[in-house]
Amino acid sequence: MNYLLPLLFVGVFLFALCKKINVYHSFVDGAKDAFSLAIGLLPYLCAVLILVNLLEKSGLLSKIIDFVSPPFVAVGIPKELVHLTLLRPFSGSGSLAVLNKVYQTYGADSYVARCASVLMGSTETVFYLSAVYFAGTKVKKTGLALPIALCCTFLSCILTCLLCKVL
Repeated sequence: MNYLLPLLFVGVFLFALCKKINVYHSFVDGAKDAFSLAIGLLPYLCAVLILVNLLEKSGLLSKIIDFVSPPFVAVGIPKELVHLTLLRPFSGSGSLAVLNKVYQTYGADSYVARCASVLMGSTETVFYLSAVYFAGTKVKKTGLALPIALCCTFLSCILTCLLCKVL
């Protein structure tokens, strides 16, 4: 299994040689494209990170958590996971910090910790991924992509807690 990646690399290299493709030039062109994508992505990432920090530092996030906790609890998401559920679409590293706090507070084998673990694996940082994809494809009108992704994330959180309760 350790040889799979090197074999794949050699296979692609040999395929390119058979097709008479300049591998080094193709690699450099790809790196140029990746660099321009990273530069184009930077403003979107800064906006998301600033928003998350502003919400947390201002105390507004705790007020939002208090406001949305009752409906979240009503659909089966424990109150202890509301913060993680709200933060996950915005920030992966912030979500990991919240997950670590859940482990320390409730123990790694608790119902809340199991839900948090599955939630981390079954949801994604919607705004980060949207910024990457839309910046890379130069899409300006996102349409219903974000609302649908957020609804799917929320449904995933509900199903996560339901499955952890049943299993």
